[in-house]
Amino acid sequence: DALDPERLIQCPYNKYHQIRACRFPYHLVKCRKSYPEVAKELATCPFNARHLVPRADLSDHIKKCNDKGFIEQDIVNESSVSQREQMSAVSTWQAPPCDEDWETESLEQSDPPFIW
Repeated sequence: DALDPERLIQCPYNKYHQIRACRFPYHLVKCRKSYPEVAKELATCPFNARHLVPRADLSDHIKKCNDKGFIEQDIVNESSVSQREQMSAVSTWQAPPCDEDWETESLEQSDPPFIW
């Protein structure tokens, strides 16, 4: 199961490292420092930072990356939300007429002002 946090993933820096999925991002940072020469040869996928592929294969990976669909869907959703917000931003609401007149009300009060 791709969503199982306990599944094992092979480290792109050292094929003998098998890392639990929940720890994989932390391991990548650690191994990048430990294997700087290998890190120079790998490129990071723009759709998922956990995808490290050889630089020569990056364009093929981008075309086939499963996470590309999630990003594209997010962009479509964000665009439609933005359009809805723009449509609702134009408001025709007007304040109802106010029947209150504080000046008149203060003159009508017969009680003398309280002075301490």
